[in-house]
Amino acid sequence: MYIDEIMAIKMRIDDEIRIKLLDALHRPRSVVPSVRQIQNYTEMHKATIKSSIDFLEKQGVLYGYGPKMNFRQMGFKLEVLSLLELDMNEREKFDQFIEIASKDPNLYLCQGTIGAGNFNVVTRSIYSDVESFHRGMHDKYYSKIKGSYSLIKNQQHFYLTEPIYKYKSRTDSVIEIMKKERGF
Repeated sequence: MYIDEIMAIKMRIDDEIRIKLLDALHRPRSVVPSVRQIQNYTEMHKATIKSSIDFLEKQGVLYGYGPKMNFRQMGFKLEVLSLLELDMNEREKFDQFIEIASKDPNLYLCQGTIGAGNFNVVTRSIYSDVESFHRGMHDKYYSKIKGSYSLIKNQQHFYLTEPIYKYKSRTDSVIEIMKKERGF
């Protein structure tokens, strides 16, 4: 038996060691880019590369380095896009909602939106399944915010499923757009 097979038998993608490693890799500057690899790709001088990285970090363009994960492999089979119509006159309840949302590990995006209809907040979250999503919404929001139904006037939930027809990171998209617009 090969050492890789022995290690695979004992290791799990969701055990404490692997989760701690992923968390550490996700911290800002934990995986600093290889200047040598960048130099091979761009043919720029090392000093130019290093000073450019430092400049982009100081400007807030680069704010971290880390792994790209397939969250479905980690058991999160459901991604949910939610459109919410929140009554902004219910300021105290809205503030409670935002406070809970900021601490909700399943919710990774919560932002205001403007467009057709009365929806004014969009959220994105990950869960293992539809039942855990609805249980999470009830336990974290509806049961914690007294009178939450006067805050949440309307809501639409979209369960994002496979097949995925296109998936590209926002970073890749921005770089591609900028290169095209500037003729690089």
